[in-house]
Amino acid sequence: MTQQQFEAAIAAFDRANAEDTNRETADGRESPKELLYAQRMTEMQQRYAPEASEAVRLAVRAQHIQRWKIPRGNYTMDKPGYMLWRTTLYKFHADTAGKLMQEAGYDDDMIARVKTIVGKKELKTNPETQMMEDIVDLVFIEHYMTGFANQHPEYDEAKWILIIKKTWNKMSPRAHEFALSGKIKLPEALVPLILKAVKQ
Repeated sequence: MTQQQFEAAIAAFDRANAEDTNRETADGRESPKELLYAQRMTEMQQRYAPEASEAVRLAVRAQHIQRWKIPRGNYTMDKPGYMLWRTTLYKFHADTAGKLMQEAGYDDDMIARVKTIVGKKELKTNPETQMMEDIVDLVFIEHYMTGFANQHPEYDEAKWILIIKKTWNKMSPRAHEFALSGKIKLPEALVPLILKAVKQ
């Protein structure tokens, strides 16, 4: 690996995500939604796991790459439709990241490693995939859980506890400790529910 390859791949991921016409405002600045997400993923990785491997650092930046190209609305609005959408996305993200890495000069072994992580394969058994899952969940809690709550005012406490527990169960003990030790900003309105869910 050369630093040039790494920087070329990250720049290619960012160019791909900068094509997103969906916008999101953070700190008074408007950005393409998926580019902002990728930057938040890297920022969380640097906070949570600064020792992360090159493969994890690449995967983290590409985890949602060009997500808007496969809209949720293309699939039936039920659980089977949701699951098919998610698995289609995993493959799409992995293949897109792999293609851009190849163009940046990476070898097949590193590309395969990153595709495994981005495709969320071997979760719980592959430490690199688990590390990315931890980062995904920490970013969701810190940046997106409040917005998700605002989109679903119909959810009662029991439903919220179920959602939080599902997220929590995907995380490693290290990520649990990180989340509860003041190292991420918990969504204020949901703190009582988060604490209730994780103690059950």
